Amino acid sequence: MSGKDNKKAESLSRLMSGYTMTPEQLAKADKAHRLMSAGKWFSLKTVMRQEFVQRDDGTVLRICVVTRRGKKPQNAAGLLWIHGGGYGIGLPEQCTVFADRLVEDETAVMVLPDYRKSYEAPYPAALDDCYLTLMWMIVNHERLGIRSDQIFAGGESAGGGLAAAICMLARDRGEVNIAFQMPLYPMLDDRPTESNTGNTAPVWNSELNDAAWKLYKGNQEEADVYCAPARQTDYSGLPPAFTIVGDIEPFRDEAVAYMQNLYKADIPVMYKVFEGWWHAYDMLLPASRKGKKAAALEKKAFRYAREHFFAEQPYEMKQGES
Repeated sequence: MSGKDNKKAESLSRLMSGYTMTPEQLAKADKAHRLMSAGKWFSLKTVMRQEFVQRDDGTVLRICVVTRRGKKPQNAAGLLWIHGGGYGIGLPEQCTVFADRLVEDETAVMVLPDYRKSYEAPYPAALDDCYLTLMWMIVNHERLGIRSDQIFAGGESAGGGLAAAICMLARDRGEVNIAFQMPLYPMLDDRPTESNTGNTAPVWNSELNDAAWKLYKGNQEEADVYCAPARQTDYSGLPPAFTIVGDIEPFRDEAVAYMQNLYKADIPVMYKVFEGWWHAYDMLLPASRKGKKAAALEKKAFRYAREHFFAEQPYEMKQGES
């Protein structure tokens, strides 16, 4: 890392030092984050509009739809993108860097659910919200300008974990076929691994990771495969995948294991482990040399997926169906 990047890492380390993921702290931080950012999209390249979908219990899920500025989506890939934050904090609005990177023209639409966080409701609330969004995309694909046979799922960190879980849930329910998955440095395994044990790297470390899993799992002693996708044993029929991960961050081992398990099941995979990377490096240092390299790789993988990966839906759904 450059001296400037080292200073950024040290600053982030100080910021996270002593931080604990208690429900009270998360609720306070999330409220402040929403007051500052919810509904605001700070980008010159893409635009965002909000849509609202009713859950079964009568509450409302906010969904952000992102398109390229000045472009009307046509025959586009529909990318369900799920933001990170340890399952306990965060907003779709934090993902402008990925939207600007991947929504390059009228051939891509990004759809981001403002899913419930662990301090509000533990698993499976977040997963349910993401699956509701997935079904909403299928029902509204014509209005959104997206292809029904090119539904993708992706996200960063915990969002990557949810993206992997959504792919498994969609496969097992048989209601939606996902053509490609892009879980970046995903949070997949609630169990100890070599890289997530005793890790003190900047941004995300073992202490935060353990606390986040405890909140997300709620009263579950043993997580199921949709909660912690690394527990999956059947990788057949899952979509082709791409990821990147840092070699010093907690999620290194689980991200690599996930891609290797997909490969063993004859699923096409593309991944890279970046040397000297801590968590979310490309998101937090996009102007760095390695950040730019990662961005170029992500764009290349997404373009390849748009050109090569398709999955027909099991049946056509019209607006008004669920």
